Amino acid sequence: MAWVESASRSFRARHESAHVDEVDRVLYSLERTREYLAQNFPHTVDGMSVVFHSSVASLSFARPMVPLTWIAAAPAARRYIAGWSGRDELHIVRPEVLEARGSTVPGSREMLATTASTLYARRVIIENNPDVPLRMTPRRVRAELRWAWLIEGAARWFGGQTAHARPAIARRLREGRRPSFPPGLRDAPLLGGTVIDLVVRERDERAAARLACRLHPRGRRAALREAFGNRSQAHIEEAWRAHLARMATAA
Repeated sequence: MAWVESASRSFRARHESAHVDEVDRVLYSLERTREYLAQNFPHTVDGMSVVFHSSVASLSFARPMVPLTWIAAAPAARRYIAGWSGRDELHIVRPEVLEARGSTVPGSREMLATTASTLYARRVIIENNPDVPLRMTPRRVRAELRWAWLIEGAARWFGGQTAHARPAIARRLREGRRPSFPPGLRDAPLLGGTVIDLVVRERDERAAARLACRLHPRGRRAALREAFGNRSQAHIEEAWRAHLARMATAA
């Protein structure tokens, strides 16, 4: 099947010719996400290309880091790793395949439907964070590993995924060890957004965006203390664990 290009005001897309309508819907959602992010972040990113893949295998072949990211994540989060955010391109599985990837659990298909918006939010966060290089350098890798809870969490919250994640969070709390605070690398894709959610609830979205736009030079504890109005680490962790329990109970 022939590959064609579609475009919106701020994005270009490469996809198979039979999928114009579903691609147009994704581009429309990306435009809305860009407008929303512009309310909280100094800069958005225009001119990105979105490459739509017809299978997870095709995505993995084009972006070999995707299977490694999948393996590194907790089992409850793996279903929702369905794309890749680069400097100039977003690679995602096309919507029909994403829908089929979802489970019957409430929120699963909704989480997958936000894949493009979440990947774009991740790119905007990197654009606005001077402590994370745009190029994939060793410094960038170290930052992404150490601060995965912040980068992934903010991307998934601002991309709209965390709002639908309650059942997946409940599964994670049933299946694994007690999560660390802030969440470690395995839990970052699923639980990182809950930290951002708590910042928004106790402060506001601007405070969450400010947290995402800086890797605090004194480390994660200092970043969290500042984001939560200089509360103690013990108080913040207690509030977060209570928030997790509420989310899991409401699932």
